[in-house]
Amino acid sequence: MILITGATGTIGSELSRQLMARGVPVRRMTRKSRPGFVQSDFEDPISLRKAIDGADTVFLLSAPGPWVPDHDRALVAAAIDAEVHRIVKLSAIGSTNEGLPGNWHAAGERAVRESGLAWTILRPTGFASNVLRWLPAVRAGQPIPNQTGDGQHAFVDPADVAAVAAEALVSGAHDERIYTLTGPELLSVPDQVAVMSDLLGLTLQVVDVPLEIYAEQLRTAGLDEAVVSVALRGAELIRSGGERTLTNDVEQVVGRPARSFRDWVETHRALFSKS
Repeated sequence: MILITGATGTIGSELSRQLMARGVPVRRMTRKSRPGFVQSDFEDPISLRKAIDGADTVFLLSAPGPWVPDHDRALVAAAIDAEVHRIVKLSAIGSTNEGLPGNWHAAGERAVRESGLAWTILRPTGFASNVLRWLPAVRAGQPIPNQTGDGQHAFVDPADVAAVAAEALVSGAHDERIYTLTGPELLSVPDQVAVMSDLLGLTLQVVDVPLEIYAEQLRTAGLDEAVVSVALRGAELIRSGGERTLTNDVEQVVGRPARSFRDWVETHRALFSKS
């Protein structure tokens, strides 16, 4: 039995789908009660232990934020107590860089590696699906906001992240491995928008958003100052050309090349319809 935390999110839901399609028994964990899921909370040790009892493998996904270290350590402690065999942790690129969003995962990575359990750590880049935040602008015919200038990034398809996670969960061939999961190409926001314009048959424009304006937008949205700070650092890193990592780790694990951003848009083009 595989326990999947974060089972309603982008990666967790896709991972659940892929594993169930393979006939692998899964238990999906979520904080809110819903049919077909086990309700549990990282901050409630009793509920966490109940969720993990009977599972021999755990997929660890903590929602991003400064609480990640505590949540990860709580899950690892529960896994050890329940005599789980293997943990696969979803981390993030930049987990070793202090002050970046990925660094929230550093303590959790350490806890997983030092747990005495079999482990795999996945460090994906930004998801291709993050462009869904542009949906309101696309549907309204407004310019796409760009906080990263011409900086490039190798956006990864969430389905590829889930596919790698599935392999790591069911096979010991990936124990004690750290994979950096990227797409096959480096793209800037203008590059992404050009791909979308081509495939969607739209004329999409881009508007540059200065980082100070971006910061105010995040604060207005109610984000914690710690989250605002790391979001700005991440945008600055990409803008300055410091996030140009490319790997073939997806292909190494799943035996096929990583899907491109164009592939992702083609698959999900219906989401951008105005209807």
